[in-house]
Amino acid sequence: MGSKLKYISSKLLKTRIVLRDPRLARHVPSTEPFTKENLAAALRRDGMVYVKPDHGSLGVGVMKVERLEAGYRLHSGVKASTFPTIRGLQQSLLKRIGTKPYLVQQGIRVLRYEGRPFDFRVMIQKNPAGRWECTGIAARVAHPGKAVTNGSQGGTIFTPSTLLLPAAGRHKTDRLLRHMKRLAALTAAVFSRTYPAMHELGLDIAVDRRLKPWVLEVNTRPDPCPFTKLEDRTLVKKIVAYGQAYGRRYCLNCTKARKAPPKSRP
Repeated sequence: MGSKLKYISSKLLKTRIVLRDPRLARHVPSTEPFTKENLAAALRRDGMVYVKPDHGSLGVGVMKVERLEAGYRLHSGVKASTFPTIRGLQQSLLKRIGTKPYLVQQGIRVLRYEGRPFDFRVMIQKNPAGRWECTGIAARVAHPGKAVTNGSQGGTIFTPSTLLLPAAGRHKTDRLLRHMKRLAALTAAVFSRTYPAMHELGLDIAVDRRLKPWVLEVNTRPDPCPFTKLEDRTLVKKIVAYGQAYGRRYCLNCTKARKAPPKSRP
């Protein structure tokens, strides 16, 4: 049952699939259905969480919530609101969420570039021989004032090493990029066991200040737009070619994501 599925929209279901592999589970933030009780417990435990729609893409509807010394801060889009009590925060969130299913995810204190958080989109696809292959990694820096890094939300796309080298140095940068590829391969393997008809995945991976990678989300219909903003065009050409081989067509008219400024390119 479900073996012919190529796409899964529920983030909670995808998280539970990844958690089946103990090697991956160590790299998955705690993720639970949104309830007032789960929100309060997660804020007590983690101090920062993300509240995101269970079904959704492109960073739409994702909100960052932090516990302060006195009260709470809610960051949605470029606007931030503070609440003196957890009850006021909960009421505001419930008004925004309505009846849609939402999740509470442990917040990861990620590496930053010029004060803006960044993470990575890791693309893995079945090549024409039918084997999983990592076809690209792109770094995404959040739009100024926003908590999400998506290119569709105005994020800036960088070559990964440009952002990792200042924080990690050459040796650890190379090791981190290899680790991301291994996490992508493990994720593809665990998904394939239940959903052998899947041909591509896009992992959103963040790196915390201790240089540990975290799998924030798995996309079963990934958007290759970030790769169109890289100087190295061979990556997006390979992604498109592999997609065509299994019948996928991509829209590459990517107007919202930004290219890294020339001085920041290697």
